[in-house]
Amino acid sequence: MLDLGIVIVNWNTRDLLDRCLRTVCDSHGDIRFRVIVVDNASADGSAAMVKRKYPQAELIASPENVGYPRGNNIGLRALGYRGARDVDRAAPRYALLLNPDTELPSNALVQMIQFMDSRPDVGVAGPKLVLTDGSLDKACRRGFPTPLVSFYHYSGLAKLFPRNQRFGRYNMTFVDEDQDVEVDSVVGAYMQVRKGAIERAGLLDEAFFMYGEDLDWAYRIKQAGYNVWYHAAVTVHHVKRAASRQSSKAQFEFWRAMLIFYRKHYRRGAIYPVHLMILMALLFKGGPGLWQEIRNPSHTM
Repeated sequence: MLDLGIVIVNWNTRDLLDRCLRTVCDSHGDIRFRVIVVDNASADGSAAMVKRKYPQAELIASPENVGYPRGNNIGLRALGYRGARDVDRAAPRYALLLNPDTELPSNALVQMIQFMDSRPDVGVAGPKLVLTDGSLDKACRRGFPTPLVSFYHYSGLAKLFPRNQRFGRYNMTFVDEDQDVEVDSVVGAYMQVRKGAIERAGLLDEAFFMYGEDLDWAYRIKQAGYNVWYHAAVTVHHVKRAASRQSSKAQFEFWRAMLIFYRKHYRRGAIYPVHLMILMALLFKGGPGLWQEIRNPSHTM
């Protein structure tokens, strides 16, 4: 059985994808892994580059940009993960969602596998992600964006009191970045998931397009009985937003994702006045285009 199946969804980030694949292929350690690149109809020659330079990687070329969760699901299904209670016995022990704008140290894969092997309660794990300026990518250890946690974050209270466990929950800023810690979610740029967790929780929700699907997956995996951990001993470099900065849809899709996540997981518990306030805040942030999503919700799992 393979130890790890790596899915990389790419859209017009050829040079970054090249560097990412180079670091993946240079990985050391006694592990067996398989790499699948799902190219979302890139126009920059990404698919041709993968074919030419990385024959050991499997390329799936989508004829259209199907988004991040659907693209990852295409790769996950190719690895043998078809959904809840529908996983091939030969599927890898772990699946890894990896962004093309990441660069791995040679021991990252083996160390992350060793960490999860030592903790069978952990269904999802992610490393410390460091941006190009050397700072921590705060999204790599997250609290769920509950209405209250989101209020603390967007009101500025989290910035005023980053060490406070209540106000700093959104990005877990009250925990040292070099400390392993249980979190609500890690980010999909490097999200390693146990086979058994996928068997219980299923695949990514394709109602999302490019944000929020990692939070939702972590939420469902935690509901299935697993824990989520940030493993600070492994550091991965992350350019961040290399693809999304090219898209005018990015800001809208972020707030649309927050609306979908709220509706799936928190709407039922919100009293009506609070619900209206949340919708008004989302409309203010996401713009009038979000009104269509409010009126006609996307299908969710």
